[in-house]
Amino acid sequence: MKIRAVALNTFKEAIRDRILYLLLFFAVVSLVLSRLLSLLTVGDKIKIIMDTGLSSISIFGVLMAILMGTGLVYKEIDKKTVYTLLSKPINRNQFILGKFLGLIITLFIMLAVMTAIFIIIILLHSGTISWKLFVSLGFIFLELCLITSVALLFSCFSTPILSSIFSLSFYLIGHLSWGMETLIKKITPGISKILTQVVYTLLPDLENFNFKTEVVHNLPIPPKVFLFSLFYGITYTFFILMLSMLVFRKRDFI
Repeated sequence: MKIRAVALNTFKEAIRDRILYLLLFFAVVSLVLSRLLSLLTVGDKIKIIMDTGLSSISIFGVLMAILMGTGLVYKEIDKKTVYTLLSKPINRNQFILGKFLGLIITLFIMLAVMTAIFIIIILLHSGTISWKLFVSLGFIFLELCLITSVALLFSCFSTPILSSIFSLSFYLIGHLSWGMETLIKKITPGISKILTQVVYTLLPDLENFNFKTEVVHNLPIPPKVFLFSLFYGITYTFFILMLSMLVFRKRDFI
């Protein structure tokens, strides 16, 4: 009940944030433009709509998670409301978990709105929807959960601006770290290769959540890949949440 109360309060605050609706507006505009873009380019129009649409939903979802997530804890500390909250019968772990769930509910609703508009656009163009589309959207949501946990972690000890930079860097590195795998293969065996392998293992690989190619080109999704990506996302998010709780527990507000 305590976690639920914090989550509900966080949801109410987030849903009133004008930045959320501004990003949603641009996301909807991008989705509509994907149809217009398909009419102006040569090639399979439905593939262009799928590619552009999924990219728009992912990018604007991440921006929502970062811009709102990085202020979750900092705002409470800055406004001194954290003292009132923690003076009540609620521990710090419940506070962090409630904040996380509140924003996740908000992001789920925003994702649902964007998905509904995206599906309408696809149906108007092709009349059919592939089940793989929902797999891709599901993993976009899982990625948003991970990004939200990262933004929340940075919000525990940094300002919103720095937290946004750190979270965005995490996102970019996560989608570029696959290049290190190629680099590892080219490095001769030795200490350099071992260090590079360690760094690659520690860095997030957000490409695990990218099923856009499978959806756009109607490629099969191997069950092993699906299950690994699901396990990877849940485990990584859980780990970051635990780290956030640890950092917040150690935080001194006196």
